[in-house]
Amino acid sequence: MDSEEVAGQSEMVTIIPNGKHNEDLTVPVKTPPDDDGRYEDTEGNIAESEKFLPHTDGKKPTRFTDFEGKTSFGMSVFNLGNAIMGSGILGLAYAMANTGIILFLFLLTVVAVLSCYSIHLLLKSSGVVGIRAYEQLGYRAFGTPGKLAAGIAITLQNIGAMSSYLYIVKYEFPLVIQAFLNISGKSDEWYLNGNYLVVLVSVCVILPLALMKQLGYLGYTSGFSLSCMVFFLCVVIYKKFQIPCPFFEFSFNTTESLNSSTGMEHSVGYQNGHTQMEADPDCSPRMFTLNSQTAYTIPILAFAFVCHPEVLPIYTELRNPTKRKMQHVSNISIAVMYTMYFLAALFGYLTFYGNVEAEMLHTYSRIDPFDTLILCVRLAVLTAVTLTVPIVLFPVRRAIQQMLFPNKAFNWLRHIAIATCLLILINLLVIFAPNILGIFGIIGATSAPCLIFIFPAIFYIRIMPTEEEPMRSTPKIMAACFAGLGVLFMIMSLSFIIIDWTTGSDNGGGGH
Repeated sequence: MDSEEVAGQSEMVTIIPNGKHNEDLTVPVKTPPDDDGRYEDTEGNIAESEKFLPHTDGKKPTRFTDFEGKTSFGMSVFNLGNAIMGSGILGLAYAMANTGIILFLFLLTVVAVLSCYSIHLLLKSSGVVGIRAYEQLGYRAFGTPGKLAAGIAITLQNIGAMSSYLYIVKYEFPLVIQAFLNISGKSDEWYLNGNYLVVLVSVCVILPLALMKQLGYLGYTSGFSLSCMVFFLCVVIYKKFQIPCPFFEFSFNTTESLNSSTGMEHSVGYQNGHTQMEADPDCSPRMFTLNSQTAYTIPILAFAFVCHPEVLPIYTELRNPTKRKMQHVSNISIAVMYTMYFLAALFGYLTFYGNVEAEMLHTYSRIDPFDTLILCVRLAVLTAVTLTVPIVLFPVRRAIQQMLFPNKAFNWLRHIAIATCLLILINLLVIFAPNILGIFGIIGATSAPCLIFIFPAIFYIRIMPTEEEPMRSTPKIMAACFAGLGVLFMIMSLSFIIIDWTTGSDNGGGGH
């Protein structure tokens, strides 16, 4: 078989280096998949091709990726679960308070199922063209505009995610230090200033981890981060049975509290140093609730399940990767996060009902800022979100490199410079952002529907060959409906949020 015949049988597609090697790699476009959805070559297939299909140029056969994946199935679940799990869990109780338990459960289930389906579309498209980079799928489907659209959406989405993580560090870290030092009241010390602390954490913890070359190196930190969030969930469940309803708000001035409060004998364990808060005394859960803040529910849920920029990099580093294996990784990760999300939202809501804030940990601080168990929870959440930032930063850096330096080999100076500039930008956003709900709402209502619904669907429609799946086939019709659903979610969410802003409602502030 001469070189002209080889060129005539397969079209060559450029692969984006993942950082381990500098060479430009190409792979042949794969034929339609078999029943198990397996597109890529495994080690056994490569060895077999070397033995029975000699290459006329004497070179080794091209590979699906530029290095062999070595990450185990379990570590891949940890990495993807950590990419899903983030600060969004802290706003779900607020979302349930503004939708009701039944409506929240329905919306959470729908978003989780749709997230699994969109990952299926991504993996299937990736296998057809032999590409495991979101931006390059966009390029393969729509050329440079598709590549730029995917890169911009990933950048905006993950910058919003990292901003929300560091926002928690900004507001929770000072409370932890204040409780640890037993300082009551405000203080002007620099180590109680959230702006200084978020910069310190970014420089000393996040930046060193973000400078690693491969995402797989962060597998153990992902496992530890998830264990911290499991601890958070356990404490939320425990506190449900310890905090009375209506709860009593902490007062630093014990004398004024005792002189002004009445009926405090009804609060067991919360009598001294607390004042009964002026709030709706209704402590019965609501199954369905509709108000102006319900508009934030879909963006918060969409933001909570966004992991799509990390799916393909994790797929690349998976040991013996197949589409079915990576789909199992995704399904397990989403199922575990779905369970944790619902339990955290349910017990957080049943603890505070309509008084829960957009950032749930602040509601616990209003009861007792010196509670040892809540102090440990704050430390766990701070650790978890801090260790998640480097994982979310990886896809942003790769998107920027593909948009600005598409044909450049790996360079340490550029690698470090992009990470540093990103952290500087995110720190500025965190310092000047008004509240965490604004971050959840705007980012979740724009880039999240694109990454979850619209892009996977339209990429799938364009990439799947028409001889395998005609335009009027059921899979492509479902994908088109999926994209339309994403557009509908985006329009609805943005419209409701704009209406909420124009009416002057400040309920989304959550006390920040």
